[in-house]
Amino acid sequence: MSGLQTTTGACQEVSVDLLVIGAGPTGLYGAYYAGFRGMSVAVVDALPEVGGQITALYPEKLVYDVAGFPAVRGQDLVDRLAEQAGRWNPTYLLGHGVTRLDDAGDGIVATTDAGARITAGAVLVCGGIGNFVPRELPVGSDYLGRGLRYFVPRLNELAGQDVVVVGGGDSALDWALSLEPIASSVTLVHRRTRFRAHERTVEQVHASSVRVLTPYEVEKISGDGAVSEVVVAGSDGDRITLPAQSVVAALGFIADLGPIEQWELELRRRRILVDRTMRTNRQRVFAAGDIADHDGKVSLISIGFGEAALAVNHIASLLDPARSVTPGHSSDA
Repeated sequence: MSGLQTTTGACQEVSVDLLVIGAGPTGLYGAYYAGFRGMSVAVVDALPEVGGQITALYPEKLVYDVAGFPAVRGQDLVDRLAEQAGRWNPTYLLGHGVTRLDDAGDGIVATTDAGARITAGAVLVCGGIGNFVPRELPVGSDYLGRGLRYFVPRLNELAGQDVVVVGGGDSALDWALSLEPIASSVTLVHRRTRFRAHERTVEQVHASSVRVLTPYEVEKISGDGAVSEVVVAGSDGDRITLPAQSVVAALGFIADLGPIEQWELELRRRRILVDRTMRTNRQRVFAAGDIADHDGKVSLISIGFGEAALAVNHIASLLDPARSVTPGHSSDA
């Protein structure tokens, strides 16, 4: 993405007021808000570009739960957030995974797997669900990259194709609906009659031209070099052969916290436990977004924004007691 001040390579030394770990929506908003509060900021992410899960998994999908946007394409939301954060010129270290967080007197020193050292007065962890890998489809793994895929970064790549989407969660149904206008045909296959997706989404799928097969499972994927057909088997032994040039296996992801588990942070339900100020058990380490856990937690992008702002306001006061936790209105700036 153009316009980002990105630093690459090993043996770097960066010194800032706040280090944001994770360049997804919550991290980008946290970087913006910290700049608004007068802090210098570095943003680190193991991925090579900003956007987190949205950019990596569903940049073309529409997001409906962000205030001010009746619907917004995932990548457009990321672009807007990066533009907003860019007002304060944060330093980005992309392709850097933080491996260590060490206390250093009145700050924290973070070390990355690319050899960078970032000294910061405080750290805000916005690592989403950590590292994530897709749950694999039990059959047809040799067609990966030849028609079988686990997510759809660019919908247009499947335009005009017969597509089989496998799964029963929000991602599977969202992709089926998104592909319906541009694919030659879309068939949704799920091994249960009930879906895990939002009720409204399920209603939309049933009202669409998407063919829904339940309870069915993929029994075989075949084709000469690339996928050309899929055989699905019903629970009653019925078998259907479907033409397909693409199979989207949306079976969910396995989350791995990775190095976060070595940072001496208190965890609950594989998330970082925080108090009402978003502070962790470590004095200068805060967390926000999906990676953070507290009583009454609800995982939404919009809530992640609020958590990031809450954390930054308390960090501002921590770094400079003369600063108020209550910042006033942005329109007054």
